[in-house]
Amino acid sequence: MDHRLRLAPLVDVDLHRARCRAQDAIGDGPLPEDPEELSAAFGEGLLPQWPDEWLVLERERWDQVRLHALEGLAQRLRRDGEYLAALQTALTATQIDPIRETAQRILIEIHIAEGNTACAVKRYKEYQRLLRQELEVEPSPLMTRLVQDLTSV
Repeated sequence: MDHRLRLAPLVDVDLHRARCRAQDAIGDGPLPEDPEELSAAFGEGLLPQWPDEWLVLERERWDQVRLHALEGLAQRLRRDGEYLAALQTALTATQIDPIRETAQRILIEIHIAEGNTACAVKRYKEYQRLLRQELEVEPSPLMTRLVQDLTSV
């Protein structure tokens, strides 16, 4: 006999709904009707005021889910030419994890797609400076190649 405590199946858990929305954002289905609202929802941390130890791993899981969802959504929005929504979505991802290269790279790709060369190079240099300060490393060759053709970096 299983003696673990569980929620009844009819209890609605917002985290479960949010994970489903994240999968939808990453998938190939239609774009969400309100990408800004979705981006804002994924910008929220998991129970940020709670100091409980058991939340550490759950927060990490949620952070990874929402980062992948935000990055996937930003890429889809960029492909569809929805640059403002794509930028806002990618910026939300960089706020969650400023050193995450995929989010920074997507942001640069959006600037390039818009024809904003200076913004792309500026973002690259800011990211490069952050990595040097925090970790004493350089952006990956993939990241560097994005801006190499734009100007000498």
